[in-house]
Amino acid sequence: MNFNKETYFQRQTTLLEIGEAGQALLQKAKVLVVGCGGLGSPVAVYLAASGVGELHLVDFDTVSVSNLHRQVFYKLEDINQPKAEVLANEIKIRTPFTKVTAINEAVTKNNILALISEVDLVVDATDSLPIKYLINDACVLAKKSLVYGSLYKFDGYVATFNVLEENGDYSCNLRDAFPKIAADIPNCEEAGTMNPIVGIIALLQVNEVIKLITKTGKLLTNQLLIYNALENSQFKMKLKKNKFLDIKSIFEKSNYVAETCENQDISLLISALGLKEKIDDSTLEIVSVLNNPEEFIPFKVHQKKPYNTFDIENFQPDFKKKYVIICNKGINSYDVTLKLKEKYPSLSVLSLAEGIINY
Repeated sequence: MNFNKETYFQRQTTLLEIGEAGQALLQKAKVLVVGCGGLGSPVAVYLAASGVGELHLVDFDTVSVSNLHRQVFYKLEDINQPKAEVLANEIKIRTPFTKVTAINEAVTKNNILALISEVDLVVDATDSLPIKYLINDACVLAKKSLVYGSLYKFDGYVATFNVLEENGDYSCNLRDAFPKIAADIPNCEEAGTMNPIVGIIALLQVNEVIKLITKTGKLLTNQLLIYNALENSQFKMKLKKNKFLDIKSIFEKSNYVAETCENQDISLLISALGLKEKIDDSTLEIVSVLNNPEEFIPFKVHQKKPYNTFDIENFQPDFKKKYVIICNKGINSYDVTLKLKEKYPSLSVLSLAEGIINY
């Protein structure tokens, strides 16, 4: 089928606010999308369909069954395949005018500055708070604009950070909104989420990117938009620049690991190797606190008690058993372990360190 750019983007260039000049800016733009899950997959597809010239996708994860209800650009046959590669291939089929690359690796302090160095702006579509702060801090240091999105149950958050303003200063960043990494906020895997809020927030991020590139409309700078799906309400929280923040020093000193993992009492932990050595112990009682009872677990589990509904007060342990509490990343399982140990000091109970994803 023969068609050209003019035909492909006709509905968009008809808009006086975009026009041929705006479309040309989109075609020249280079955007990095970090995270190819619920937010990142629609962000990437819509940006490509809007005419963004280069997209670079970064994600270390593979497609799982539990992703499919909200990560709608993946299919059953994509299960266990690298998300970034699958998404890049989908974009190549759909959008002939976008160059797309896939990077199948985790974002770390060692590679983040290199990843953002060759792009015009960054989209944060991750669900890890430490990584969100890592991306934010790197963008501040590299003077890159960042379109931020995050989810918590029925709430979604969107902002555009670190934009060069007319007075020569840069707009607020994530640390102006929340100076420190919170230690007690689970991601969507642990807290749960509905698929409409994921799509809504992703498209709001796309909207910010297009406005930023085409210099059209009013950006969500120096404010954080909070949208609630249950109430269908939104609130814009004004942000104020903290001029005393030394992002360079923070970046140099931080290892960007969740504080909940750093501060765990090792006496309440069992390593993956330790569990493997004891997996056949008849006194072992493994309790999963995964919120999704159908989530794959690489070993036999004796009880499934979702974290969101786990009732510590009415839990009746068998003191002859040795309990191991498990979850995906070892955060919720540690919380349950700690509470059980406080209520039953003599109970043998441990949390699987770093969760089943590192088993």
